[in-house]
Amino acid sequence: MTHPLWIPSSTRREGSNLWNFAEFVGLSRENNSYRDLHRWSVQDQFSFWRAVWDFASGIGDLGKTNHIGESGPGVRFFPDAKFNLAENYMRRSGDDIAITYRGENVVERSLTFDELRVAVGRVQQALKFEGIQSGDRIVTLLPNGPEAVIFFLAAASLGAIYSSTSPDFGSAGVLDRFGQIEPKILVATDSYSYGGVRHDITGKVTQIADELPSLRRVVLVSYGDAAIDCEIPSSILLEDWIANTEEREPEFVQLGFDHPIYVLYSSGTTGKPKCIVHKAGGVLLKHWSEHLLHCDLRSGDRLMYFTTTGWMMWNWLVGGLASAVSLVLYDGSPFFPEPSRLFDLADELEPQLFGVSAKFIEAAMKEGLRPRDTHDLSSVETIASTGSPLAPEGFDWVYDAVKPDVHLASFSGGTDICGCFVIGDPTSPVFRGEIQAPALGMDVAVFDDLGNRLLAGSQGELVCCNSFPSMPLEFWDDPDGAKYHNAYFDRFPGVWHHGDYAEWTSEGGMIISGRSDATLNPGGIRIGTAEIYRQVDVIDEVLESIVVGQQWQSDTRVVLFVRLRDGLALDDDLTQRIRNQIREGASPRHVPAVVAQVPLIPRTRSGKLVELAVRDSIHGREVKNVEAIDNPDALEHFRNHPKLTDK
Repeated sequence: MTHPLWIPSSTRREGSNLWNFAEFVGLSRENNSYRDLHRWSVQDQFSFWRAVWDFASGIGDLGKTNHIGESGPGVRFFPDAKFNLAENYMRRSGDDIAITYRGENVVERSLTFDELRVAVGRVQQALKFEGIQSGDRIVTLLPNGPEAVIFFLAAASLGAIYSSTSPDFGSAGVLDRFGQIEPKILVATDSYSYGGVRHDITGKVTQIADELPSLRRVVLVSYGDAAIDCEIPSSILLEDWIANTEEREPEFVQLGFDHPIYVLYSSGTTGKPKCIVHKAGGVLLKHWSEHLLHCDLRSGDRLMYFTTTGWMMWNWLVGGLASAVSLVLYDGSPFFPEPSRLFDLADELEPQLFGVSAKFIEAAMKEGLRPRDTHDLSSVETIASTGSPLAPEGFDWVYDAVKPDVHLASFSGGTDICGCFVIGDPTSPVFRGEIQAPALGMDVAVFDDLGNRLLAGSQGELVCCNSFPSMPLEFWDDPDGAKYHNAYFDRFPGVWHHGDYAEWTSEGGMIISGRSDATLNPGGIRIGTAEIYRQVDVIDEVLESIVVGQQWQSDTRVVLFVRLRDGLALDDDLTQRIRNQIREGASPRHVPAVVAQVPLIPRTRSGKLVELAVRDSIHGREVKNVEAIDNPDALEHFRNHPKLTDK
């Protein structure tokens, strides 16, 4: 058996929310493990989700009926419930800090819980003056700062539907998203800062506003202290918009469990993004289960997750307010002005949970950072990672270079459920390269192509066999539900098919090998892309890589593209070392037929590799939605690459 990298102390395990929850639902803590709790949460899932509400002291009425229907997208959880999500998020009051915000070296602000309530109350009144009602759409183009949180809570308090993108999105990408849902209010910043450069977006905001005929009002928010010089029809500065409002508590409209709360978007790299409508009750229960039980957060803790407002982790982060925690918000480059920037903030602001992407861990490792030697980080109890599979070497780096006594919680889920299928367990050991456990309430399985459950060591499709509250309510503009059904339930009838390639481990954890639609298939043998990335990541000269399958001589060959450190060129020696590492660390069948150098690797705005877009590029096919890609010009380096025409 593999030796664990971390084992929780008995004090931490027995004092955790997870153990207290097990006792709360009547399970003996001494004689039961996480697997026993998970088994109960799946076998009696409706009682489990009600218990989550009770354990979190939900504000409102969940009703007497647990569900209507049994399985699949048609099941309804708690059909008689009446509550307001914003009221649950705003459960705390007083002079303690609710939000601490840093916008690179430009903006520094904080709000107490009382100040947050007043700000939400004022924005709510202004929305009412505009005639906003339940079901109307409010959209924002804002940095990850207090205003985004305030507008979300104000919209939710009225039952309006909220949606956001980050200011670095191109105008076409914003319109592809917001244009589908016909918003009535657009809230936008004038600029944002990244890498020490101030980016004025007033021209982009003007274009977006001109092409959204549904808008009643554009509210402009200044980034920092600079005055806004922007003439947009029906626009007004935030301070002027709320000038006639009163300092009073917000009201909270009581709504049903399935009330739509926000719209998230698929990546959109293969076409116009899907508008995924999430329901208030689903995300509230799901985030409570993850924040309280899996991340062991409690009232008074501080939650820091590096994200933008265009990634579902922003919604997950803001959901921490429902667990009475304080939020640490950062917007900008995680490596500005120094590569240690996020660790500097962790020392200064002392979060209990420090969350980043696997891409950030990989980049920090390549930078040679050793925060353990330069920072205190004594407050950090949990380091969370998501966005893509965290390589085993990333686990090693965290425990060697960051903090040896910390819970490293690798997550995997997605925008589709605004949460996780597999996640951390603060009461159990952490093993190298493994996500610890299936999330509570989720009957997660690995299927073969025929829909049979696979045991540890066999790779297949990640699925969830039971219904769960945070399944989307619907897709926007999908009246008969056909798009929704085809996206998740067409492959295995009645079973959620997520599209990840995965396997269970002997310790009960999971390894994700990448998206199954990007799985390589040379000679008819399926290979997960993450298996190759894990080996390439250990090559010091390689900063990042992307691997795809190329149609070649009636088969598929594996092509690996690498971005090297500045000034380096891919020669025969380095190519052979890369191939040897992959052969020895994975297997001979993983070794790429072609290794090629490119100056840039394309990613989505949330940092995910766009393997399908690269695959289309090397085959001369059109990439349908380049606006979803953060650096779309990078695709030009893949088209007609000279190494791809080698015989």
